[in-house]
Amino acid sequence: MSPPSRRLQTKPVITCLKTFLISYSLIFWATGVILLAVGVWGKVSLENYLALAADQSTNAPYVLIGTGACIIVFGLFGCFATCRGSPWMLKLYAMFLTLVFLAELVAGISGFIFRHELKHILDKAFTTAVKQYNTTDSHHNALDTIQSTLGCCGINTYTDWNGTAYFKENGIPTSCCKIKYCSPESLKDLKQAATEVYEQGCFSVVSTKMEANLGIIAGVSFGIAFFQLIGMFLACCLSRYINNNQYEMV
Repeated sequence: MSPPSRRLQTKPVITCLKTFLISYSLIFWATGVILLAVGVWGKVSLENYLALAADQSTNAPYVLIGTGACIIVFGLFGCFATCRGSPWMLKLYAMFLTLVFLAELVAGISGFIFRHELKHILDKAFTTAVKQYNTTDSHHNALDTIQSTLGCCGINTYTDWNGTAYFKENGIPTSCCKIKYCSPESLKDLKQAATEVYEQGCFSVVSTKMEANLGIIAGVSFGIAFFQLIGMFLACCLSRYINNNQYEMV
């Protein structure tokens, strides 16, 4: 059994560590809410763009949603484990923080890698979507939404529709119209269509928007990931001090 003075010196350290870890766990819980919100925002804001490149899209938004939901649950668990002062609970909490750290690194790296490969993927996806455009194609709705929402038409310009099978029968899609009503005759004539449809292509607009959004997702992932290192250190230290204190009391 250790002297009472040594145990008294250990208690303030444990109390201090508990205070820091509870504060950290509450902040950790808040980061879970932020990650969940960023993941949902990323999924919603990138949905139409990812639909065009479904075969090569990133899973970063889904990873963030799942990780954020888990963090919300384990953030509360961290507060409970700290208040109970249970060494095995604290070790479990530290293990979870390690897993979260790795998951967020994967999400961040995935976002950055996909961000740099974006232009090549989008160029291929837009070319395929325009050439194969029809009312039954799976990319039809995604391309229409992008053109009408972002105010663009075609890949690099509206004339990209010329030569496609859809243009020969129907002209330029109505989703390219910048006015309320485009006449069918104008949509089939490139010169007349110039005054009624968006002239700017969608490739540059979408690639810029996606690069910005994926950059935000990756940045948030990396920032919160390295924040987990603090919690891992505090949980391990507190578990060790509590174990030593219990051992000294025997």
